[in-house]
Amino acid sequence: QVQLVESGGGLVQPGGSLRLSCAASGSIVSIPVMGWYRQAPGNQRELVATITSPGNTNYADSVKGRFTISRDNAKNTVYLQMNGLKSEDTAVYYCNAIITALTIRAYWGQGTQVTVSS
Repeated sequence: QVQLVESGGGLVQPGGSLRLSCAASGSIVSIPVMGWYRQAPGNQRELVATITSPGNTNYADSVKGRFTISRDNAKNTVYLQMNGLKSEDTAVYYCNAIITALTIRAYWGQGTQVTVSS
């Protein structure tokens, strides 16, 4: 059974920083893509950033230059370093991974709340 466990959310003032982590565990063969999505109240879930196993990255325009996604393939872990946080970054952040185990499919973490407020 494959699981994604997130950590690192919390309350931060505008302009501050947070680092999210997401570790995948279970009978994993490979993880071609890992990423982060977010959902604010009343909004649809949206892409924040993705990273492939070789390290190719993709970012939403709203976070380019402020957020950095990275991964440690040996630990099956993806990170999201968030700098220059704004109130509009407030949302529940979800880890997502395309994982090859018995089959290949997408998995989601449970979500972690990020609140940017003074």
